[in-house]
Amino acid sequence: MPLVLANGLSLNAVELGQGPKVVMLHGLLVGSSAAWYFTSAPALARDHRLLLYDLRGHGRSARAPKGYDTATQAEDLTALLDVWGWRGPVSIVGHSYGALIAMRFALDHPERVHKLALVEPPLPPSSLPEMQSFFALDPEHMAESLPEMTRHFLDRRGRQADKFLANLSHLVFETSAIADVRAERDLTDQDLAKLSAPLLVFGKSSSCLRVGERLARVIPGAKLVQLEGGHYLHLEATAELTRALQDYLSG
Repeated sequence: MPLVLANGLSLNAVELGQGPKVVMLHGLLVGSSAAWYFTSAPALARDHRLLLYDLRGHGRSARAPKGYDTATQAEDLTALLDVWGWRGPVSIVGHSYGALIAMRFALDHPERVHKLALVEPPLPPSSLPEMQSFFALDPEHMAESLPEMTRHFLDRRGRQADKFLANLSHLVFETSAIADVRAERDLTDQDLAKLSAPLLVFGKSSSCLRVGERLARVIPGAKLVQLEGGHYLHLEATAELTRALQDYLSG
């Protein structure tokens, strides 16, 4: 995967497939572009041209000490798209905090967004208690606290798991990531109503499900899909999530 200089940072990015352009954003702390690369991306790449990248501080992207708020990371995405040459409208798929970044980008640059798929964005009324508890742990207990499917995914990646945990420790204890997440403001219903007909995907057992109900109520044309599983649907319901994304992006 090439390193690309965007917004003053080296971002690790990869392009897959051919067709309409789609950017896929992963979640914060426990995510990287591998979350999509090893799950939904291969199937989506059969009919779409995908851009996957590691958010700042994640994977092989630069370990930025600050700037983990959605506004700054939306600027990262803007710069990456410009450098990559994707200046026209693109579709965006985001999971968890990546979905919040996607929403911020869509509000800041509506002319650059074709379709928007939001998987488990942790807006209020959810406080994502699993993540709040995770913030309080020391590095030795982080791996033990990860959801079972996430631990299984890491086990399959062998030595990459050690790198992942080292990077996770760095993010939690040596950057502003947690402070930036806690300082992130909610989007008002008026802001949300400016988004255009997104796909909303939530797990039936997720603490974020009420967020989906809120978004479906206030965003015109939004489609809410509920899948069996919790917050990590790309791992817990890979096939079902992939089908929902294929149907939406190709529709």
